[in-house]
Amino acid sequence: MKSAKNFNLLACAAAALLLTAAPATAQLQVVDRVAAIVDEDVVMQSELEQRLSDIYAQIESSGGNPPPLNLLAEQVLERLISERLQLNLGNRAGVRISEEEINQAIARLAASSGGTVEAYIATVEQQSGGYAGLREQIRTEMVLRRVQQGNVMRRIRISDRELDNFLNSQEGQLLSAAEVRVGHILLSLNAQMDAEQQQQLRDRATELAAQAAQGSDFAALALSYSNDSSAAQGGDLGWRNSAELPELFAAALAELQPGEVSAVLQSGAGLHILKLYDRRGGGEQLVEQHFARHILLSPNQIRDTEQTVAELEGLRQRLIDGEDFAALAREYSEDKGSALSGGELGWSTPGMFVPEFEQTMNNIAIGEISAPFKSQFGWHILQVTERRDQDFSTEILRNRARNLLSQRKFDAELQVWLQEIRDEAFVQIKSIPGLLESDTSAP
Repeated sequence: MKSAKNFNLLACAAAALLLTAAPATAQLQVVDRVAAIVDEDVVMQSELEQRLSDIYAQIESSGGNPPPLNLLAEQVLERLISERLQLNLGNRAGVRISEEEINQAIARLAASSGGTVEAYIATVEQQSGGYAGLREQIRTEMVLRRVQQGNVMRRIRISDRELDNFLNSQEGQLLSAAEVRVGHILLSLNAQMDAEQQQQLRDRATELAAQAAQGSDFAALALSYSNDSSAAQGGDLGWRNSAELPELFAAALAELQPGEVSAVLQSGAGLHILKLYDRRGGGEQLVEQHFARHILLSPNQIRDTEQTVAELEGLRQRLIDGEDFAALAREYSEDKGSALSGGELGWSTPGMFVPEFEQTMNNIAIGEISAPFKSQFGWHILQVTERRDQDFSTEILRNRARNLLSQRKFDAELQVWLQEIRDEAFVQIKSIPGLLESDTSAP
């Protein structure tokens, strides 16, 4: 627990009261007041009332029944207190949201609404708070998200055993299974059919499978002949996780390449014909890797940008003339981490280096010495000595599983962390007639 630190009551009172003086009587009228003191900050009654108004409007538009005002006010005030504590943490940690990040968020909102950014802003301007209010709301949400991520994720640990147990579970196996987009034709068999009718149905199914395999429009065949509920969609079942399909289907699809049609399959429901439209995920996931080395120079007080580039050009020419890359890197490179290894950076993976470095590395021929190029670290010349395609299926799968388990733990751990920072704060809730009935404090 911590106490309020020299909270300035005069400043608080000035912030809480807007005073209007009638010319003759000099009466004071309170138009806003403090709802809660939160460490060295305050939550104002106007903030609480605005949030309550927004919530009641949402409840009304959805046709729901609102809870009692005093009960909802207590809950909403607790949310505002929690937000204020997190925003203060973010401010102390130097969390800043750029105007460009807010612009990008607004562009995403506009795209999701199906209109242009200009049309979306025009709509927002007609709402409570307007465009400026929306930008501030987005900024607040981004700060809260970053503060939560920064403080909660560091508390989460996923052990290798926990990861292995999840991957060996039924849910984990679904995570690693490929997804398939499937077309389906069903010809229903029923108990009332005699042997001749059943044979006629099998003959029809065989003929339909042959037509589909020879290039006939599968969707048209499904529309004309299929008894399945997907017939109206041309038999398209959409994307399905192969591990969730009936074993009969999964086994048949495993033998098909995209575009191929299965033989006629029989189940208790009838005769089936499948077309594999596409497959994604599962199997090998090859990633191109580069084995690269570089020399880094940065402008300084003695050597400006032009001189830095000229020096790198000279080193590049010496390398082209046959001098040893490793020797020059050890002597000249200002990347101390790689200089001792002759400039070698090891095998790369996508996202390992800054974009400018990766772009040059991807486009240069093996053995070629690049022209000098700039990154946030300075100016570089680089050489790619080898390339390979490496299967990262296992690593990618384990990363997906780890992220999934971390997100599940995040939600629970977030509530624990929020309660901890609430318990450690000085919070005093003020009495507001009709909303909050009694003062409470947590020293």
